[in-house]
Amino acid sequence: MSETVTVNELATHDSAHELTATGERADLLEALAKHRHFLRFTTRDLTDEQAGRRTTASQLCLGGLIKHVTAVERAWAQFILDGPSAMPDFTSMTEADWARRADEFRLPPGETLTGVVADYAEVARRTDELIATLPDLDATQPLPKAPWSEPGTRWSARRVLMHIITETAQHAGHADIIRESLDGAKTMG
Repeated sequence: MSETVTVNELATHDSAHELTATGERADLLEALAKHRHFLRFTTRDLTDEQAGRRTTASQLCLGGLIKHVTAVERAWAQFILDGPSAMPDFTSMTEADWARRADEFRLPPGETLTGVVADYAEVARRTDELIATLPDLDATQPLPKAPWSEPGTRWSARRVLMHIITETAQHAGHADIIRESLDGAKTMG
């Protein structure tokens, strides 16, 4: 049976964490919270079937976008702590590896929107805690091997957090288009 995630259930995932952050860290947390909200809001009042439906020419669906953003945020937050070992060597990934990665963008039968949103909320809680407590936002790690990365490039924790915010905002925009194509509902406007 397909579940529907309501606006009230989404609101429980938007509640502010009891973290003490000021200055730049507060700004990073606020920006990330804003874009997470926009992404999750696109799934309001949807069934699992609707959240898994493709509504545009792309392979993207709303549940899959939330799964993808969750996986990306989880991996990059772990990268801040553990460096490139937290991520795969993208230069040696096989077709099967890429196919598994593509599954991040789908909500197959057996997965629920409620479960995906709950997983995202837990990852968000851990990332927010990391932002608030990390000793040094200037600490750097070498990027993992990837065709799109210059060898030897290092990113600071700050740069990684800005990347997470950018990724979340970009996919919130995608989600808004997918939702509007689904039933006319919009995040804003």
